[in-house]
Amino acid sequence: MSTNEQQERTLLDYIGLVARGFAMGASDIVPGVSGGTMALILGIYEELIGSIKDVLNREAIRLALRLKIKDALDLIPWQFLVSVATGLFAAVFTMSFILEWVLENHPSLLWAFFFGLVAASVLTVSRRIRVWNYVPILGIAAGAIGAYVLVGLVPVETPDTWWFYLLSGAVAICAMVLPGVSGSFMLVLLGKYEEILSAVTNWDILTLLMVITGAAVGIVTVAQLLGWLFKRYHDGTIAVLTGMLLGSLRKVWPWKVVAETGLERNILPTAWTWQVTVVLLLSLLGFAMITSLTSWAARRERAKADA
Repeated sequence: MSTNEQQERTLLDYIGLVARGFAMGASDIVPGVSGGTMALILGIYEELIGSIKDVLNREAIRLALRLKIKDALDLIPWQFLVSVATGLFAAVFTMSFILEWVLENHPSLLWAFFFGLVAASVLTVSRRIRVWNYVPILGIAAGAIGAYVLVGLVPVETPDTWWFYLLSGAVAICAMVLPGVSGSFMLVLLGKYEEILSAVTNWDILTLLMVITGAAVGIVTVAQLLGWLFKRYHDGTIAVLTGMLLGSLRKVWPWKVVAETGLERNILPTAWTWQVTVVLLLSLLGFAMITSLTSWAARRERAKADA
């Protein structure tokens, strides 16, 4: 995004970006739900990737090294990034307590809501594919199979060393910007989810600094790749991301049992109860929220184009 485009945003627009960042942060806390999914749903995904990619602007780095900070910032969409990051970190440090409790005491209700969100986003994101042919179809299939297999993996035991916390941060943040791939779930697989969530709720600054450092390196690296893919292979990239959303529905299915192997197995409810009704209503609420947001965003874009 250019500097001129940044200046066109109003204070209300930036408050909206903070709110979108908050939604991303709340999603990132839940294993199985991706902040990248929420960014796609809320219509800021490609701008987010492009903005992160611009952080490595060579001219901006050169100016920063010469202590010309203002000139360097003029080349970077920092207003957008700061707004989204503010909301994201606010969610992580305020919602961790709530989501940790809900996930422990009423997991099916939380999964139900996110199932509706992700199911609706499969439809809305797929509409961004400009030309339908065999390439998007194969991309959706590949993304769906990959995500389906990934979210079914069993968590492993890993070392408690500084370098592994750096690695965990890098892997998690890369997953967070990939729709359908949950950064929190990657932490579960790496055996670090509970430790890092505890570090957030207990303000373990040293652990958090190691994770954040790894995340900073990881997110800039993956943004470079995604930015290149969007520029060269837009429809194929969107198709794979759509497939990843579709495959991730396995993880957010509301009804589960844990097998002796440690794997979660999705099941159907055996009887119609009030809990089943609540789960279905929450799924429909999530679905309706996304379709409503998508319709609102489309009308807003048309109004801007006509202005």
